[in-house]
Amino acid sequence: MPRRPAGRLGSVGAMNRATGWSGTRAVVLGVLGQSPFAGVTWQVLHYLEGLRRLGLDVTYVEDTGEWPYDPVTNVISADPAFTLRFLKDSLGRCGMDDRWFYRCAAEAGRVYGGSADDLAARIRSADVLINLTGATVLREEHLVVPVRVYVETDPVLPEIEVADGNPFTIGQFDAHTHIATFGENFGAPDCGVPLADYRYVPTRQPVVVDWWDRGGAPDPASSFTTIASWRQTGKDLAWQGETYTWSKHVEFLKVLDLPGHVPATFLLALSGAEVDDLLLLEGAGWRTCDALALSGDPDDYRTFIEGSLGEFTVAKDQNVRLRSGWFSDRSACYLAAGLPVVTQDTGFGASLPTGAGLLPFLTFGEAVDAVQQILGDPVGHGGAAREIARSHFEATTVLSDLLDAVGSGR
Repeated sequence: MPRRPAGRLGSVGAMNRATGWSGTRAVVLGVLGQSPFAGVTWQVLHYLEGLRRLGLDVTYVEDTGEWPYDPVTNVISADPAFTLRFLKDSLGRCGMDDRWFYRCAAEAGRVYGGSADDLAARIRSADVLINLTGATVLREEHLVVPVRVYVETDPVLPEIEVADGNPFTIGQFDAHTHIATFGENFGAPDCGVPLADYRYVPTRQPVVVDWWDRGGAPDPASSFTTIASWRQTGKDLAWQGETYTWSKHVEFLKVLDLPGHVPATFLLALSGAEVDDLLLLEGAGWRTCDALALSGDPDDYRTFIEGSLGEFTVAKDQNVRLRSGWFSDRSACYLAAGLPVVTQDTGFGASLPTGAGLLPFLTFGEAVDAVQQILGDPVGHGGAAREIARSHFEATTVLSDLLDAVGSGR
């Protein structure tokens, strides 16, 4: 269970004085039950707990139109039993086991967690609706909420789709009053992402730092790790005569020989890798393990991260070459655990401190140098990582800034 201090919830009045936000009720739309994996679980819980600590009355709603998924049997099912258990157990981690609704598409839209009337009343009374990852298609009933925020955790692809005139993406954006994006470098001179006339709000993943802060220094005998999908197809995009890839294996192959150039060990927890992929990696000195085995339990996922020397990872080519400024929510958890991060540069240095605790790279040589810097002072880089998390990713700070930016529509 997350390590939560007593008395974590502030009053609404204190929250209002701290942020200038005049609303008190929030509805968060997400995919926690649809994607019952640890990375998604932590992402959703950080938003919910952060809003709760600011004093908002928060309701979680899952209404994606997708049938339930059972990861135990790995099937799409008409039976929502697993999803309902998972939602209740997961949301109980932040005291919200009775503050959620799930609309089951496999049962003609039957609502669980409360009545359909209760759900409609929560939405009508909300001051802000946060559509996390933009996965929920808003309907007329959602449009009564005065502030509707599409939280874009994977930028670039939606912007290219809008530029290309994709009617679905344009419709999704138009249904919201604001687009909050992890593309924190949007609009900068070095950013090549096309921006339409929407109200973009730069934001980043909120992290409840005390859930991750184990207080110690990185263990020099442990490995650099990460958790990633190796090969993902179908989301490459073409823009202005260039093809930009989505799959991270393309970027990992650029640093394939890294273990042979530094006195460190590397462990990749991967999903979507074939036997030949694993043999290639292991032949180059990388160790691998199954990401799905970790992702079934949020505590196992966190324990894996906390046992690392730091994170070494890459970003999607789309974010790297177009300089979106995107930064990983998983990497933010490493920082919160006091573990330094070495990752491909997407332009995030314009909004986050780099050089100690967080080291970006573009070339193979820069990757080698960054790892060697951490090996030379793991304690110093670990402390710097923790400070970056506290000053730039703490959930109450990130979400206060977001609420201030979107204002109140009432």
